Amino acid sequence: MHAIRPLLRKSLFKLFAATLACAALLAPRAASAEALLLIEADSGKVLQAENATIPWYPASVTKIMTAYVTLKAVKDGRLTLDTLLTVSPTAASQSPSKMGFRPGTQLTVDNALKMMMVKSANDMAVVLAEGVGGSIDGFSAMMNDTAQRLGMTQTSYVNPNGLPADGQITSARDLGILARSFLRDLPEYEYFVHIPAIRFGKRVTGNFNKLIGRYPGADGFKTGFICASGYNLVASATRNGRRLIAVVLGANSGTARAVKAAQLLERGFGQDNLTWLRPSLGAVDKLVPVDASPPNLREEMCGGHRKRPASDDDDALIATNGGSAGSASATGGEAQFTFFTAGLQPPLMKASELMATAPAAAEPVLVYTGPTRTGTALIAAVAADADQQATPKPHGKKSRVAKKPDAADKPADKPKTAAAKPDAAKPDAKNTTKGDGKIAAKPAAAKHAAAKPDAAAKPAEKPASGDAAAKPAKPKAATKPAAAKPANNS
Repeated sequence: MHAIRPLLRKSLFKLFAATLACAALLAPRAASAEALLLIEADSGKVLQAENATIPWYPASVTKIMTAYVTLKAVKDGRLTLDTLLTVSPTAASQSPSKMGFRPGTQLTVDNALKMMMVKSANDMAVVLAEGVGGSIDGFSAMMNDTAQRLGMTQTSYVNPNGLPADGQITSARDLGILARSFLRDLPEYEYFVHIPAIRFGKRVTGNFNKLIGRYPGADGFKTGFICASGYNLVASATRNGRRLIAVVLGANSGTARAVKAAQLLERGFGQDNLTWLRPSLGAVDKLVPVDASPPNLREEMCGGHRKRPASDDDDALIATNGGSAGSASATGGEAQFTFFTAGLQPPLMKASELMATAPAAAEPVLVYTGPTRTGTALIAAVAADADQQATPKPHGKKSRVAKKPDAADKPADKPKTAAAKPDAAKPDAKNTTKGDGKIAAKPAAAKHAAAKPDAAAKPAEKPASGDAAAKPAKPKAATKPAAAKPANNS
């Protein structure tokens, strides 16, 4: 009996340890609607994988493939970075985020790529697609052919920007393969995936990838968001000559995805001397795909519980006791794990704190419309783009609200009495119910300040405009803004 007891204790201890290990592995999958992957860029070795082969909606990480196909065409000599492309009506009609150029505007492949990768401009993705593939469908076929050639067996594309579409599907596994392929096949164009910010005219836009300029060694790639996918991020970083790629799909905020990616990367860099602690997971292309439908996170990401509309440029900070279970565990618990795998060296700062800091100072890269320019010609081009931004809101809103003959008179606020009146009688009172909503309020102020229903309260602002009182029928003009359309998520 005494001889049996030690054996029994050993067996119970092993059983208890196995139970804990299983619980640790299974709990995150059950509690978190996230897919995670960490791989070595050079070898493709998988360092961590969680739900990595479950199909997912890619959102704007689609643009990594758009950039890959475009730059491959440049490398093969089918076009150059200086090739001029034209904004088509189809490109101009894309939902935000976008640059908002009018149809007919021309710009180079180089500038379109920079705008697409930093601002995640959906219109620029279509400009590139039409310029390289002739049409969205033609370019999508090129994307799908490339995906199959690279071994991205879970991926299909129907558009170049990742806007919602049933057939637009990928997985963390396939995104890891794509990121590796980009670095391997296009090293001379790697610059496009880690530009910290761009300046267009007077407007500076920082990279939506919060790791750039914050996480030490961060050097890529791209963010993405639509309601159905949640917040996605493909990120890379290099330390001591070793480059890692992290993929996060389905995080609950823009900062949460960056925090999770930073923690994955930190964990990977901390494994240099402790690889024996983890079983080998093989190479990324050997991960077995799961035959399932992509999870739809629309209600969780864009339901009425959110204080403000979700978007790809989301500054909401992750909370340790809020959000999804995966996000909550991404702060304290994983920082302690990093402490252990880093050889008992405490981290300089938690990932959540690091993402909350301001990015390192960096000179924004100039982007502009028109052909490639240098020197004084470049200065003149940037100045011309800045001049066009002088009155962006009245100009843009009028062109969207009502494309009527009087739209040509929009430059002036004061002449509205003479030029706007011919159309003022056309909109009926039936539209005024829409006109007093949020969408209508702003354009109405820009175009018919003297003609609003509450114009009676504003005559004091424009006493010189005597015709405001002379034309009482004008209040109906406030209906024009009803044509404005709310922006879609991107």
